[in-house]
Amino acid sequence: MNILLVNWQDLRNPHAGGAEIHLFELFSRLAARGHRVRLVCSGFEGGAPVEMVEGVEVHRHGDRHTFALVGRRAVRRALREEAPDVVVDDVNKLPLFTPTLTTLPVYAMIPHLFGTTAFQEVSWPMAAMVWLAERPIARLYRRAWFHAISDSTRDDLVARGVPRERIAVVYPGVDAVKYTPDASVPRANPGRFVYLGRLKRYKGVDLLLRALAEARTTRPDVTLDIAGNGDDRPRLEALAATLGLGAAVRFRGFVDEATKLQLLREAVANVFPSPKEGWGITVMEAAACGTPSVASDSPGLRDSVRDGRTGLLVPHGDVSALAAAMCRLASDPELVATLGRAARAHAEALSWESAATQVEQHLEDLVAARIPPPSFSA
Repeated sequence: MNILLVNWQDLRNPHAGGAEIHLFELFSRLAARGHRVRLVCSGFEGGAPVEMVEGVEVHRHGDRHTFALVGRRAVRRALREEAPDVVVDDVNKLPLFTPTLTTLPVYAMIPHLFGTTAFQEVSWPMAAMVWLAERPIARLYRRAWFHAISDSTRDDLVARGVPRERIAVVYPGVDAVKYTPDASVPRANPGRFVYLGRLKRYKGVDLLLRALAEARTTRPDVTLDIAGNGDDRPRLEALAATLGLGAAVRFRGFVDEATKLQLLREAVANVFPSPKEGWGITVMEAAACGTPSVASDSPGLRDSVRDGRTGLLVPHGDVSALAAAMCRLASDPELVATLGRAARAHAEALSWESAATQVEQHLEDLVAARIPPPSFSA
């Protein structure tokens, strides 16, 4: 197949996150299987206009702030220069409404939609623009078939008017060979927790800091490593100082893979306090290391964390409940071990190879017209 991908960013963009990891884990594998894969995305300072990245031919246009303006023109150009068999639109940030640009089959991949959570991250004019841009997805993507990465994302799409029968749920994989338990690495003592991810306001890391402060009134030995960068870091560091956390919290910034593995293996649990995710890739990386997660009972995270089996879910925004869950795990090594074993088993059941094969089959069916044309209106 000749596949044209559309996404806001590529894997080498300094702002790349889980959506880009997910996209390249899937389509680098399809490229390795002999499919022709191109990507239209935004550029960044120092990024070449055209570059091969893990078997994917990346074409960069504009930057992350202008891609909403130049992206549709760039897609038209890519369609004109080389006709693909199928267009894969990874709807991440502002949608480009690619079904209005071509009569070719469109496969819309949805990590998650922001909805009102956009207002927690950016200024209200920008948040309103994102919120309004997502409103017509069911109507303007009515020709498309959808790929949701979790049941929560599927349910969100259904609530917005996309017929359930047009949505396939394909869970992301995890590298259970790279991310593994290591018996020679003991759990940190005192109880150390870890947050791995971008430091963005909507991620809820401020809730985690407040929960840490509350937990330490009961368990003063509980500590936290925060690994990741983002524009919310100064605010979070100021909050940690205000809460008097001192050395109990360490802002590690960007960490390399070896350090990341060590943090995941040593931690009592990975903590993810976000109000909404597509899935939670770091949840599954922690799980593959035999480390449970404490997470918000929110869309996406309630899919990747099996409450009471592979980790603990708490009501989003309930600082006391999050603190209690942290104290519970810090006080019960046997529970941590039990949850960790189940988390590892859960991770072993998911692979990128399997996910890529499912996507490959969906695309081949679309191209061969084995999937009937759309029959709904919105």
